[in-house]
Amino acid sequence: MTQREIVQIPELPPANPSYSQAVKVGEVVYVAGQIGTDPKTGKLISNNMADQTRQALANLDVILRAAGSAIEKTAKTTIYIVDMNQWESMNKVYVSYFPQNPPAKTTVEVGKLALGALVEIEAIAAT
Repeated sequence: MTQREIVQIPELPPANPSYSQAVKVGEVVYVAGQIGTDPKTGKLISNNMADQTRQALANLDVILRAAGSAIEKTAKTTIYIVDMNQWESMNKVYVSYFPQNPPAKTTVEVGKLALGALVEIEAIAAT
């Protein structure tokens, strides 16, 4: 059986003890949902969709790199957004991170996210 390796990044706000920031199984990395928190303060970067999306993707990239991957190796993302009317603002930033060969993506509107975040992004990537 392939070993599970837990990936925890000290530079990012500590994960809730009920989950890991990422789990690496073989050559696949599963990253828990990331919101737009500032790594230094653990607080949301702003109340702006574009800013939160940019920070969530930056946090995601830090975790992927620590796991031996990178954001450009992402195969699938799931995006949770509290207001689908802000999809265009989120997507404009998202596309800048995946300018070519974007991953498969699902976007779902939800009622509420942790810390009052506007967007949360999880990913599955190759190493």
